[in-house]
Amino acid sequence: MKNIVILTFTSLLLFACKQEPKKEYKYDDDTEIKGPETEKKKIPTTAEAIANANGFEHWKKVEEIRFTFNVDRDSSHYERSWTWRPKKNEVTLTTAEDTISYNRTNIDSTAIKADQGFINDKYWLLAPFNLIWDQTSFTSEHQVQAIAPISNKEMQKFTIIYNNEGGYTPGDAYDFYFEGDFKIKEWVFREKNKAAPSLITSWEDYEDFNGIKIAKTHMRNEGNWKLHFTNIQVTTE
Repeated sequence: MKNIVILTFTSLLLFACKQEPKKEYKYDDDTEIKGPETEKKKIPTTAEAIANANGFEHWKKVEEIRFTFNVDRDSSHYERSWTWRPKKNEVTLTTAEDTISYNRTNIDSTAIKADQGFINDKYWLLAPFNLIWDQTSFTSEHQVQAIAPISNKEMQKFTIIYNNEGGYTPGDAYDFYFEGDFKIKEWVFREKNKAAPSLITSWEDYEDFNGIKIAKTHMRNEGNWKLHFTNIQVTTE
């Protein structure tokens, strides 16, 4: 499962279909419609629509993905780099201090902390895809009209609440804000599903990497804080 632990600099813990822009859609999980030749087509769920808008159909071709996770806060900078081979479940963490390689099918005590960091950083990188990967691990609600917390624009809102069992930080909630293109523009992280936000950031600076669309920059709604990705490489078949 996912899960974000907020990253602070005092502890350096890990944080813990074609769409028409500006048109609103609301999806129900099991709805079917008839196509032009009377065949039945399943309407995608909201989670599927968000994932598809970010190129989820290309993920099956990904052999390796590399990226550097960066956080800048005031004059401080923190980074760590990852190499992930998803088909083999192999992960390598590279920091200024160390390099750790492990397989996610066999995580021992020496790799657990690295894996917590990987789950956090990968979630920031590919949260739209986690809506598919984690779909049996959360409940969800879709609001067609809601006010985004940073821009104060009217957008759609998709809320997920993770189950209270499993993962590194169970019970957390996320509010995703998006427009008719289903690409996330802002989000809210609420630890343990508390009413008050734990963190609010933008999703911006999207770039296409072999069909995988990634928001490279996340700005906090207050303070001099930026989380961003560099050195992104996506290798496909």
